[in-house]
Amino acid sequence: MDANNLVLMGDVGTGKTHMASALCALACERRLEARFFTASSLVMRLRRARDDGRLDREAALIGKARLLVIDELGFLPLDADGARLLFQVFADAYERQSVVITTNLEFSRWGSVFGDDQMAAAVIDRIVHHGRLVQFRGESYRVRHALMQEG
Repeated sequence: MDANNLVLMGDVGTGKTHMASALCALACERRLEARFFTASSLVMRLRRARDDGRLDREAALIGKARLLVIDELGFLPLDADGARLLFQVFADAYERQSVVITTNLEFSRWGSVFGDDQMAAAVIDRIVHHGRLVQFRGESYRVRHALMQEG
C-alpha cells in the first residue's frame, strides 16, 4: 500500500476543507476506509477514549483507515496533552496511512500548534517524507459570496 500525504495550506476560505472532503468522499466511493476529523475534535475524541480506558482501541480504529483527514490544524490551540495525543496519531500513521491535513499555518508556525518546536519538526518530517504540499491563496469564497455586503 502506498501511504502518501497531502498538506493543503493557505488562506481562510479558499477551498482547503472542500478539497479534503472531496478526497475523503472519493476514497469512500472507491471502497477505501477513510476518516475525517477536525484536529480539535480528534484530540477531544482521544482524550475521552483515554479517560474511559479505551485509548488503544480508539487508536486502532483510527489506524484502520487507509485515508485519515485532519482538518483545521492550527485553528485552535492545543495544550501539551492534546499535542502529545495528536503527535501519536501522526507517528502511528507514518508509512501506514495516507494523511491529508488542512491548515492556514506555514510549517514554520507549527511549533505554536504543538507547543513544542521539536514535536512539530517530528510531525513535519513524517508528513513531508511521502507528501505533497498544495498552497491555497486568495480571497475567501464565503466573503466573496456573503449576503452582508457593503454598499
